[in-house]
Amino acid sequence: MNEPKQFFDTISSTYTYLLADRLTRDAVLIDPVDEEADTYLQYLSNYDFKLRYILETHVHADHITAAEKLRQATGAQTAAPAGCGVPTADLALLDGEVLKFGAETVKVLHTPGHTPGHVAYLWRDCAFTGDALLIGGCGRTDFQGGDAGMLYDAITGRLFALPDETRMFPGHDYRGNKASTIGDEKRSNPRLAGKTREEFIDIMANLKLAPPKMIDIAVPANKRSGLRHEA
Repeated sequence: MNEPKQFFDTISSTYTYLLADRLTRDAVLIDPVDEEADTYLQYLSNYDFKLRYILETHVHADHITAAEKLRQATGAQTAAPAGCGVPTADLALLDGEVLKFGAETVKVLHTPGHTPGHVAYLWRDCAFTGDALLIGGCGRTDFQGGDAGMLYDAITGRLFALPDETRMFPGHDYRGNKASTIGDEKRSNPRLAGKTREEFIDIMANLKLAPPKMIDIAVPANKRSGLRHEA
């Protein structure tokens, strides 16, 4: 499997990604959505993939993860960034950590700012940037310990340090975009291209966005890998 399989949840505009070794059939899922769990399981079954890891980029505020549901259905290990406070995850991932599935690997890249523990995942020539870097935008920084200066540093110092040709796959998109490249975002992202750190912080401080509708339900559940109530 040379391309990531991209799933889209229309309610939360969330992208979920499946990566697989086409020879061993081992696979990982990044940022699965609870309501789409049956879709992922059917896809895994159709292609005889064995799910090894369920990866989170951060604790989501706009949807509930399918992590625990998928773990129970497949035996895969759940993994969340160490800085996100998810004690139910099988693995607490650190910056630079590498997970193997078949002959493939995925690397953890700490990209804080949207939340303090947020990470991106690197696979082949692809970066799965979660809510840190979006196509033509970036994640908000006004809740869950967000920090605009920290996000600017993470994007410009870590993600924009990747090769320009790196394909970039976001955690969300609200305009029908599916992928970009690091080079394109460096050149044209309106929140970042040509902006100083101070200008970026000012932009982020004046977005005046409403809170995510599910934040009060989603955050506590996602700190339990998607369990809506204490186990």
